Amino acid sequence: MADLVPHIGQALLMAAGMFWQVGWSLVLGFSISAILQAVVSKESMTAALGRDGVREIALATAAGAASSSCSYASAAVSRTLFKKGAALIPSLAFMFASTNLVAELGIILYLLMGWQFMAGEWIGGVALVVILSCLVRLTYPKKLVEEARHYPEARSGHEHGDMTAEGSTVWAKLLRRETWVLVAQNFAMDWSMLWKDLLLGFLIAGALSVFVPDGVWQALFVKGASPWVQVPANALLAPIVAVLSFVCSIGNVPMAAVLWGSGVSFGGVLAFLYADLIVLPLLDVYRRYYGWKMAAYIAAVFYATIVIAALIMDAVFYAIGWIPQSRPDMHAEMVRFSMNYTFWLNIAFGLLAVTLFAVVRRHPMQHGHGEHHAQQGQLRHL
Repeated sequence: MADLVPHIGQALLMAAGMFWQVGWSLVLGFSISAILQAVVSKESMTAALGRDGVREIALATAAGAASSSCSYASAAVSRTLFKKGAALIPSLAFMFASTNLVAELGIILYLLMGWQFMAGEWIGGVALVVILSCLVRLTYPKKLVEEARHYPEARSGHEHGDMTAEGSTVWAKLLRRETWVLVAQNFAMDWSMLWKDLLLGFLIAGALSVFVPDGVWQALFVKGASPWVQVPANALLAPIVAVLSFVCSIGNVPMAAVLWGSGVSFGGVLAFLYADLIVLPLLDVYRRYYGWKMAAYIAAVFYATIVIAALIMDAVFYAIGWIPQSRPDMHAEMVRFSMNYTFWLNIAFGLLAVTLFAVVRRHPMQHGHGEHHAQQGQLRHL
């Protein structure tokens, strides 16, 4: 027991250090997402996504990249699009884009792991959409899709209402005071949905970095084996580790950093990052939305897409010499504190977050039946 207390302290210090390194970028990313949610309605996206064409898939990808990075919110928006008439491929492409192509995720990867992982995440996000589109076209279950579209679902606690400001153009919306109230409310909703995932991710990464020796990860991911063995094995195993970790969205980045520092291959780490849409709680959400058959289909297609994309990205980055050679000592880097640019950025964006939460306190969100209409009525009287 005497030895356990110092280790717990080290794990908590690691978790706090990881959060300190990326805190400002979270506020920046969620602020951008909140603005876009306030000016772009789900109805306008749904009307444009009724086919499985290249244009519709590209539009869904762009819309996802501009939206929240919360996996649960992404699944809820995708469900709304699909059940209001959007085709299956754009609906699923939206999820991959909104959890892999968002700005805050790339920034955090850059800060913790380097530009190569940021590039691997963003380029890989596009690859995920392309591969997913091909796999769904090859395996399209027409009867199952129609059953899923009309499946009587159970409600999930991770849903967004469509809180969009009024106005004929984006500029007109941005000039309205109500828009900035909605921005603050969207910001608060994203944080309320994601803070537990983030906290869990940092705590798990901190604990595993202290309590699990690097040798365990190296044995599990067959470090030292031929690249022809290690890279495919890592790509196949990493998503399963992600599924069992329960950590989704940005919360899996700290754990990915631990895996990279322990010797997991570049493609394996990317596969772990890509797998945030198939963690166990989300698989249960898919079951509630679409039924267990469609949930199983989505899980299988997503897993295959993730593995193929990770293998392609590893091969391409190796060929062009973009795979990082250094594996940082996470213990040393995460517990180092100084009054550098990170300090001042955290102060500045911390004040922004406080301001947005203060706006929400003055203009609390409405809940229950008719939430959106009541909210709009309240805002029109500002």
